[in-house]
Amino acid sequence: MLDPVVWDVGYLLSASMFIIGIKRLSSPRTAPSGNRLGAQGMLLAVVITILKMQSEGIIGWELIVAGLAIGSIIGYIMATRVEMTGMPELVALFNGFGGAASALVGLSEALKRISDGVPDPGVELYATWTAIGLSALVGWITLSGSLMAMMKLKGGFYVPFSKKDDRGRNKWVSFPTWGPPWLNWVKAGLLLASIALIILTIQNPENKTYVYSLVATSTLLGILFVLPIGGADMPVVVSLLNSLSGIAAAFTGFVIGNNVLIIAGSMVGAAGLILTFIMCKAMNRELYDVLFKAFGGSGEKDQLTRTKVGSDPEEVAMVLDGAQKVIVVPGYGMAVSQSQHAVKEFADLMESYDCEVLYAIHPVAGRMPGHMNVLLAEANVPYEKLIEMDDINSEFPECDVALVIGANDTTNPAARTNEGPLAGMPILDVDKSSVVVIIKRSLSVGYAGVDNDLFYMDKTMMLFGDGKKMMNELNSAIKEL
Repeated sequence: MLDPVVWDVGYLLSASMFIIGIKRLSSPRTAPSGNRLGAQGMLLAVVITILKMQSEGIIGWELIVAGLAIGSIIGYIMATRVEMTGMPELVALFNGFGGAASALVGLSEALKRISDGVPDPGVELYATWTAIGLSALVGWITLSGSLMAMMKLKGGFYVPFSKKDDRGRNKWVSFPTWGPPWLNWVKAGLLLASIALIILTIQNPENKTYVYSLVATSTLLGILFVLPIGGADMPVVVSLLNSLSGIAAAFTGFVIGNNVLIIAGSMVGAAGLILTFIMCKAMNRELYDVLFKAFGGSGEKDQLTRTKVGSDPEEVAMVLDGAQKVIVVPGYGMAVSQSQHAVKEFADLMESYDCEVLYAIHPVAGRMPGHMNVLLAEANVPYEKLIEMDDINSEFPECDVALVIGANDTTNPAARTNEGPLAGMPILDVDKSSVVVIIKRSLSVGYAGVDNDLFYMDKTMMLFGDGKKMMNELNSAIKEL
């Protein structure tokens, strides 16, 4: 049998790869290599664990190899087939898988220890069962909450075997954002009940009823945790669930005595929590408000009473003729229409006429942190042209044309007031540009339910229609100048 130090050194190397990988995720240019390095670190940790089990004569490592192979195939298929608009749902789902893995390991350890016989009371007993209880609590919350977040991001789900509509699709069931005031008391009660069950499990570790009851309360708490949250707050929730999946893994590491799980889980938990607070700051929101107060107040939406005459691509092309600086403002509408490649073509056309083209990235544009960056990177937009809100806002007063594609709340001047659901939220200063061109299907309000004064300004030109279709028509009009 090899010296245990050998395995610790291997785990240390794996953890170092995690640390370097997370560090490289801080820049879009190095993020792909950082992601690969983190995956390789996890593979190394699994291989070391298998070799350690074989060295110790533990039977069953073949199941780990089989699970690794099956999971790799499933993960590869899911990652390669998902569209960029579906990336937030995939991230939420993977967060749930991480929580489920930790929760199931904790559950299996609990049942194994019950069947093997509970040792005499002591520090080790109490510490182990506390870790098992916390792993279950956080893990099952992460799983059910992530599945709820995935469905809310997707908008709902299709009912199998239901009657198909005229487009050949099954019945669609949407996931509403529902959060009456008393729901917070229910969540508080479930949390207290879960903590009480952990205490009862520590006091009576041979009782399986407490273990299964903890699974039930934690799962229900995860569902109710995410149910009231939606729209602009979803990037914060996805980030927080990512943090919880890491915390659950760290607790599981304490349960089974695995150092790499403790280190990796702690890093993921800390990084996710930091990102969560960064997202809250970008929205001028407190995490407490995101979790326990509905964004948008009562959820009522402004009734549209104003109209705006739309422009056509030829008019916009003439305005763009001779422009020296253009700032592109992407929103979720760009993702839905998959128009990022058409946007890149537009930028190339304008740059061929010696026009400077920049991209304004709002921290909560889209439905997950970095969503717009990933979409534009897919279209080979240079990283240095993707400029964050704090740095790009000073450029708008010198901008000839601001081209907004499917963004709404992140450009709404109502956020500068002290009233309404958008009050105080930092926005992109699009309205300070000389001319604003907005590509949008209609004048409909954003998630916050607030009518956008930007649409009705004299300097604003509206191109009503699908983002990709209008961008292609605009590019054709520019070529014909």
